[in-house]
Amino acid sequence: MSRIAEAFAKARAEGRPALVAYVMAGEPDVKLDAELARAVLAEADVLEIGVPFSDPVADGPTIERAATRALARGVRMEHALALARELRAGSAKPILLMTYYNPVLQRGLDRFAREAREAGVDGVILPDVPLEESARPQAALRAAGLALVQLASPATPPDRFARLARATEGFLYVVSSFGVTGARDSLPPESVETVRRAAEACGAVVPFAVGFGVSRPEHVRQLHEAGAPGVVVGSAIVGRIEKGETPDALRAFVRALRGASIPGR
Repeated sequence: MSRIAEAFAKARAEGRPALVAYVMAGEPDVKLDAELARAVLAEADVLEIGVPFSDPVADGPTIERAATRALARGVRMEHALALARELRAGSAKPILLMTYYNPVLQRGLDRFAREAREAGVDGVILPDVPLEESARPQAALRAAGLALVQLASPATPPDRFARLARATEGFLYVVSSFGVTGARDSLPPESVETVRRAAEACGAVVPFAVGFGVSRPEHVRQLHEAGAPGVVVGSAIVGRIEKGETPDALRAFVRALRGASIPGR
């Protein structure tokens, strides 16, 4: 089993959804990001490392601000890879890179895939690469032993959902709401229906994780009760880092998210 598959299986055995957590490379600076990322990874099941990019079309204001600050500090793909390498040295949990296609192409697909693998990365999320355009990057990543995670949304029709479930590797990233990323007070009404449709499409083929707007333990619990085998939390974590939260406080927040669906917690 891959590390991603093991993480989802372990969470399922514990009666909870797998927690996929996101941090931005270089935030709050290039010295502290590793310490905060370790705190998050200690409690999460899977870690996404965001690579700062100037046109993050899928991201809301919190992650966009983080990317802008990181770029101003000179943070690029090299630092994200170095961060993954440092985290891999102390953890066997899955690590993903969340980036856009432009930085990957600028680096070269084969070079990027090779360097990501050497850094201990398990998979890559490319939110601006649709299924129809994903064959080339998927082939390069697969040759290096890396997963390409596909994305679905509330607008995805059933036949496309099924195609995405067959094409994705590791898990299917299911966007819970229309729009961009960002912490929300409550989950959108379409979330439960999107989870139902994802479960129908994925079946026992591949797990899925629901993101965009998940920011509170009660959100995790609601999605778990709806049938989601995984959840993704990004803006809520990045926002806490933006406000200067300590590693211990950040770890406690992620721990509360992870344990939200465990009976008795």
